[in-house]
Amino acid sequence: MELKGKYTADEHRYDDSDALYRRCGRSGILLPKISLGFWHNFGGVDPYERSRAITHYAFDHGITHFDLANNYGPPYGSAEETMGQLMKDDFRSYRDELFISSKAGYDMWPGPYGNWGSRKYLFASLDQSLKRMGIDYVDLFYSHRYDPNTPLEETLQALVDIVKAGKALYVGISRWPLEALKTADRYLKAHDVPLLIYQGRLNLLDRAPQQEGIVDYCAEHGIGFISFSPLAQGLLTDRYLHGIPKDSRMAKESSLKRNALTPDLIHYLNHLNEIAEGRGETLAEMALAWILHQKGITSVLVGASSVEQLANNMKCIHADPLTDQEI
Repeated sequence: MELKGKYTADEHRYDDSDALYRRCGRSGILLPKISLGFWHNFGGVDPYERSRAITHYAFDHGITHFDLANNYGPPYGSAEETMGQLMKDDFRSYRDELFISSKAGYDMWPGPYGNWGSRKYLFASLDQSLKRMGIDYVDLFYSHRYDPNTPLEETLQALVDIVKAGKALYVGISRWPLEALKTADRYLKAHDVPLLIYQGRLNLLDRAPQQEGIVDYCAEHGIGFISFSPLAQGLLTDRYLHGIPKDSRMAKESSLKRNALTPDLIHYLNHLNEIAEGRGETLAEMALAWILHQKGITSVLVGASSVEQLANNMKCIHADPLTDQEI
């Protein structure tokens, strides 16, 4: 797939704004209900022209939020390098219409300063990310995970100072436990850099953020919530209804292990698929719609390996609510 000529965004990209966007907590920011994640399919091992096609389609249909992290790829850093090339080739003139997020918290480079939540790591990582993406600031910068060994005040003050240095407009946290979330909320508000959003894993097979009270806390305190892995890395699609396809992520045992697909899970996935078919939807579309209709949810992060896959996932924006009783 080769895209020729200068990219010009679709002039009708915001025509469906009322249906597409949702306010993020009690902030001034509207995020698309579907955000595009660069975790997979945008690394150095992936075809660049396919990445271009997917991002063009996303932006042409009002998806303004591109979600990255320092170690997305593979190899590490290459998803941000892809974003940098996209900015150079296609999106430089649309920078102010984009909401670009990145993160630091997992291993990125060797040694004691390339991991976790120290001030040194967060600043160094973000500087590297900005250089890779060819931008002056990110719209949102996350602490990618809770660090049990670094004082929370050090991590949080680094986030505050990153905003005050003009390197990020907003900050978020991902996968922090509830009590740490409460501490972050109080600290950041006291330092005039309110917590914009919490990123957590929420889907029909994993409701931990709801069960732990994280989603409720965010809703009650004006913090947005964005769900990553909303399709459980492909389990909540039609890919695994009859076992493990040879070309699947599970077959390669990259980030999805074979022992996760138990007979009970296959039975439940087929049960959900029957419900989806009865609604005139795919399993993926229904699973995404379920998340969007949960209390306190701002957006869901979807990955895409093709334009067709992204287009199909976006149908969930207009899907009817799905109740727990139905499933």
